[in-house]
Amino acid sequence: MDSPPTGPGSSPGTPPARLRLEPRERRSLAALAAIYAARMLGLFLLLPVLALYARGLPGATPLLLGLAFGAYAITQACLQIPFGTLSDRFGRRPVILVGLILYVAGSVIGALATSIWGLIAAGLIQGAGAISGPVTALLADLTRSEVRTRAMAVIGVSIGGSFVLSLVAAPVLEPLIGVPGIFWILAALASLCIVLLYGVVPPPPPLPAHPAARSRLRDAFTAELAPYYLGMFALNFVLRATFFGVPLALTDSLHVAVHDHWMTYLGVFAASLPPTVGLVFLTERTGRPGEVQRFAVAFLMVALGWMAFAYSSQAGLWAALVLFFTAFNYLEARLPARLSQVAPPALRGAALGVFATTQFLGAAVGAFAAAELNGSPMGLVGVFGGASLVALAWLLLARPARG
Repeated sequence: MDSPPTGPGSSPGTPPARLRLEPRERRSLAALAAIYAARMLGLFLLLPVLALYARGLPGATPLLLGLAFGAYAITQACLQIPFGTLSDRFGRRPVILVGLILYVAGSVIGALATSIWGLIAAGLIQGAGAISGPVTALLADLTRSEVRTRAMAVIGVSIGGSFVLSLVAAPVLEPLIGVPGIFWILAALASLCIVLLYGVVPPPPPLPAHPAARSRLRDAFTAELAPYYLGMFALNFVLRATFFGVPLALTDSLHVAVHDHWMTYLGVFAASLPPTVGLVFLTERTGRPGEVQRFAVAFLMVALGWMAFAYSSQAGLWAALVLFFTAFNYLEARLPARLSQVAPPALRGAALGVFATTQFLGAAVGAFAAAELNGSPMGLVGVFGGASLVALAWLLLARPARG
């Protein structure tokens, strides 16, 4: 293996100058990570309490409860591509601003809702602010190619931290302020994101001004970009299947009380961070990032196969989850980073919009498949084993561009 390049001021144990985040990049990353974390924290806070709250609202039926719970994802899946494409044409920050305003409006409607229909409207309007693609594109615009995987990894860690924090905070907040109070917190967090967007995030470089220089949406569907869409679909398929099965394994096989599940998630997430950082450094320094990515997919496949046979063992499940989170955290950062490098700048928002859409589709299909497999004679072996096969198919079929 070749030694990593060094430059003036480099010393053993310190990153080469080209791999260090510049002050502008650090500022952009800190603000955009905070925007991601604030939005996701609000969403995660609702997950453990929304269904129980909605059940007690006037007009609630099983069908409308399901619609209220999935309304956000419906409009997110429908509008990711339009928002991404619009960000290529009109700029990232104006489109992100519109999305955040919609999110604030939906949160206020949720706080004031007095019926199940009000809650459904809140979710639909919140989800209409489909800005995952534009925010990721903005981060790509503001960071160099060499450090982008590291930047995306920081975003991934901020999202994971929000998830773990929400598991701890939601049971505490709900008795104190109720679900309407949590909606007010969401509105406040989205308002803070607007301040960060215009007060801290540096202006991005200008997009192509001449219409002929801009790519069309159909240009986002190419053989070069398809492996990254396939990868994000597969990654979120296995994530949703895994977290359909793991709570059941903890409760039914290991007899861990539901209110204690967060301790397992917090422990395995923390244990997975050092090896995740190691994979990021390998990507930056070996000159063979494609091979590192394929190893990570293989780790994902092995972890899920391990879970299929070890989910009834506390040590076995814990070890498999550490390996799963290591691979997942790395791939969640690597895929959008590499897609933003491969896609032309004028097409970046549209490509990341398609990418985000495949994320939601993968989660939906993974949830459905996991429910069907769990209801079959295979049970949790089928859930984890099926997810492992999806990872294997990804490993065999996806051939990302070299580099």
